[in-house]
Amino acid sequence: MSLAFHTYLRSHMSLGEQDLERISMLAIPKTLQRNEMLLQQGQICRYKTFVVKGLMRIFGTLENGTERILQFSPENTWTLDPESYDHQTPASFSIAAIEQSELLLWTKPDFEILLNEIPALKSFSLKLLSHSSYSSRHRLFSSLSGSPEEKYNDFLQHYPDILNRIPLHMIAAYLGISLKTLTRIRHAQLHR
Repeated sequence: MSLAFHTYLRSHMSLGEQDLERISMLAIPKTLQRNEMLLQQGQICRYKTFVVKGLMRIFGTLENGTERILQFSPENTWTLDPESYDHQTPASFSIAAIEQSELLLWTKPDFEILLNEIPALKSFSLKLLSHSSYSSRHRLFSSLSGSPEEKYNDFLQHYPDILNRIPLHMIAAYLGISLKTLTRIRHAQLHR
């Protein structure tokens, strides 16, 4: 099991060695290459996934082929299509690696066992759900009310550590603006 994952768990909750071992024992390690899919729209999301190393994106594709990115998941974050995972229905969104990524996966039945056996993990999972809900509401409000410049500045605040790892066309897809508009905004900020 990844030392980085153990460090992550210990920094967020108090776990004994036995609990760490139990969580680790049920994890399935997986490596994805750049642009490789973890989940395709229409498949059922069967895993709760932790990003040990790398960078993932959750996105939907419009009928005309345009991609809209909902979220980026760098190291030390979790990723999944929550609706598909919870209800075991076809996913509305896809999840793919932006760069080579090392992941840990837990099946839904295994993760539910862990939640029932380890109260600290259950409590932490609930905190993550709340945080995700708050972040989603903030992002939705920003998307609906912000100018392209405000959306980009908000992106810079939330993702400063991964900005240089994401291609510009993906940042534009996340912000819901054209690549041309994003290029103009960045150019204007450089010349201030």
